[in-house]
Amino acid sequence: MTTSDTATRAVHIPTWSRGTVLKVWAAAALPMGVLAWVVAPALAHAFSGPMALPQALIVCLAAGLIWQFVLVLIVVRREQGTLRWPVVKAALWLNAPISPRTGKRSNRLWWMVVPLTALLALEEMLPSLPTPVSRDLGLLLGSDSGQAWMSGNWIWFALLVIVFIFNTALGEELLFRGLLLPRMGTFGRADWLVNGVLFACYHLHEPWVIPQTFLVDTFAEALPSRRWRSSLIGIAVHSSQSVFFFVIALALVLR
Repeated sequence: MTTSDTATRAVHIPTWSRGTVLKVWAAAALPMGVLAWVVAPALAHAFSGPMALPQALIVCLAAGLIWQFVLVLIVVRREQGTLRWPVVKAALWLNAPISPRTGKRSNRLWWMVVPLTALLALEEMLPSLPTPVSRDLGLLLGSDSGQAWMSGNWIWFALLVIVFIFNTALGEELLFRGLLLPRMGTFGRADWLVNGVLFACYHLHEPWVIPQTFLVDTFAEALPSRRWRSSLIGIAVHSSQSVFFFVIALALVLR
């Protein structure tokens, strides 16, 4: 048995109380809300022109997402006593999907990412609440001012890439599907559903997406991550959005 296998088998994932789950949720959600609605408008004065608020939002939300990654590391370090990769990997379900029938990892289950990604794409077709253009990246990149701003703007493109990475890989998904979900046994068989509710309500920084996030992301990310005990499933599915926006932003920069 290798040292890695020994470390992985020694990992114990505790069941958190509902209060602890809510505290960790709040530690992620509240800073994002404050950054979006308090700090960003204040910071916007440091910029000029029609893109002042969007630029401030990008900076602030990048900080909030990076904080989520740091929060995950802090919690895992306190819980497991180490941040060695084999331990972190096991503690955050960063493994290939596991078949619920055999209890063994199955690479064939990765194919489920395809229909789940298609399901996530349907989110854009659902009716949505009124959305301010300056606070929605998709609408912003589709606007004349947003496209003019992005043209040749490699510095802000690089910052957007950081946001993309921490949004769906190292931030939101790692926290909700890697840290919270495995520890939500106190909610019983509804743990994935509660996780979906928490994830939807986490979006205090963009509350207009809460309804469709609950209706779609819960089933496209939370449920499969729980069923196959792999946060990588949720990360892969959610990251399809990041890839999409990366391609759009890159195309605009190259114009």
